[in-house]
Amino acid sequence: MPLKMKQLLASASLAAGLVVLSAHAEAGMIRIGLGDVASVETLAFMVALERAKEQGLEYELTTFSKEELAIQAMISGQIDVGIGSPYSIIQKSNIPVRNFFQLSKLVFYPVVSNDYKTWQDLDGQPYTFHARGTGTEAIVDIIAEREGITLGDRSYVPGSENRIVAMIRGQVKASIVDLANKNLLLKQAGDRFHVLPGLKDAASDELLFADRNWVASHEDDVDLLVKSLLKTWREMVADPTIINKERERFGLLEDLPHELLEEVDSYYAEAVAAGVFDPEGGGEKAARSDLAFFSHAGQLEGSAETLKIEDFWELGPLEKARQSLGE
Repeated sequence: MPLKMKQLLASASLAAGLVVLSAHAEAGMIRIGLGDVASVETLAFMVALERAKEQGLEYELTTFSKEELAIQAMISGQIDVGIGSPYSIIQKSNIPVRNFFQLSKLVFYPVVSNDYKTWQDLDGQPYTFHARGTGTEAIVDIIAEREGITLGDRSYVPGSENRIVAMIRGQVKASIVDLANKNLLLKQAGDRFHVLPGLKDAASDELLFADRNWVASHEDDVDLLVKSLLKTWREMVADPTIINKERERFGLLEDLPHELLEEVDSYYAEAVAAGVFDPEGGGEKAARSDLAFFSHAGQLEGSAETLKIEDFWELGPLEKARQSLGE
């Protein structure tokens, strides 16, 4: 997503009906922490929350500047439900944190200068990542192993939008970026850059997670939330325009400039086509894929074969939602 648009979306997030975390949450209200700015990218989740609210769910959504802060807030008891990819934290923490819904997949694109025709041309060449030890670095490491190459010097520039700016300026020749910025790069400098083959099975990018004891003690609320998410995700994959229609119905992000709101339909159409959203909400299949990916990337200790899904996921709420909505 262009930086300008992201900044505007962030500044407008509160108008979407979000509520900043208060020191004393109301009784019965679920406190949810989002480790990102509220934006078009998180709009589908906001729609699902509003739909759940219509069915009686009371929620409070807080945005954090970093995913790590949302995870820390959940562990410290400041929020009830976190959003992120906490596999490593789950393995290292004494708190029984469990994932229970996959919001999005780690769909990123290796973009390179036309100087590099294939992955083999990158053997020994510099590569720029988001940050050390992140999922995007893991993706490229797995691809490099698959292609039998060793990358050269590594550098780190946080934010896909910042990396493509560096690429357009000629400061970076090879990186990995998200869907919106891949499209922007090819639109503005498609004569200088192209996309190399990536991974077929994407791991989870953002998951809902909570203390499993809290999940058990808030069964009705969790079931309502997961059912709303699964229904919204299925409808979105069948018709991506449903998100913007529901945005209008709920008045979400309504203070954004008209030209920015016009991009909502195209963003969700492209994201659905790219496989960012699983219409089944993740579950056992996603968990197995995640364990293989994060184990291979060195972010989990032990081989995927020795790691147990039940140590990382609480599958019950998703299974009940599937049964309620129909498989």
